[in-house]
Amino acid sequence: MKHLFLPAALLVSVAAYAQGKPEDTEVYEPVPKVVAATPNLAPPPADAIVLFNGKDLSQWVMTEDRNTPAKWKVGGGMFTVDKTTGNIETKQSFTNYQLHLEWRVPANITGTGQARGNSGLFLASLGKGDLGYELQILDSYNNKTYVNGMAGSIYKQRVPLANPCRKPGEWQSYDVIWLAPTFKADGTVATPARVTVIFNGIVVQNNVELAGPTQYIGPAAYRQAHGASPIKLQSHGDKSEPNSFRNIWIRELEARP
Repeated sequence: MKHLFLPAALLVSVAAYAQGKPEDTEVYEPVPKVVAATPNLAPPPADAIVLFNGKDLSQWVMTEDRNTPAKWKVGGGMFTVDKTTGNIETKQSFTNYQLHLEWRVPANITGTGQARGNSGLFLASLGKGDLGYELQILDSYNNKTYVNGMAGSIYKQRVPLANPCRKPGEWQSYDVIWLAPTFKADGTVATPARVTVIFNGIVVQNNVELAGPTQYIGPAAYRQAHGASPIKLQSHGDKSEPNSFRNIWIRELEARP
């Protein structure tokens, strides 16, 4: 993808924000209400692009080398994170879309907080590593952590409106409406990214505006202009058992009016 970088002075000011600690942007209260919910496990609609068909990862590549096919483990109609290989992302790039994805934390998960089934769905991947806009995947069933880092959060930016997370070992669903940011000719933001997230049938992000791509340290900000982008799944470095995924499909949406 072609990147149009922001002015040098702005990049310097953004870089200055990064001189802090991860906990500076962690939020712990108020804690979203726990809601019993049922995941959406419906098959893809007729006009969907199927990103995982239960058989292979032919639609995915390794993030660190997009010429390398995705190496995660496929079996039993699902695929499982391989933490020895790194992140994977779609071959195809997307702008505005409706996305469905099902995920499962292992029943025998161990650990606490962020070290418990940690992964991420990057709604637009902006390159190697964890660059992009992350919808957090985590075991948030009776698992205390910062609320802007729990399942259903836009990581370090948007706290979910509720906590509909199911028990480890049970399948969960994300249904996402993503409206990509747009940029002016000089690389500055014309319209920020917006996202709606339905988690196990419960709205947890209601057409929220994003301040920029995900930041682990410092506040989010738009650092570079970009167009259509791949969708990425994170191979997180925590020591818990790896998560699995299935039934992933997408419907492209028209450009913003």
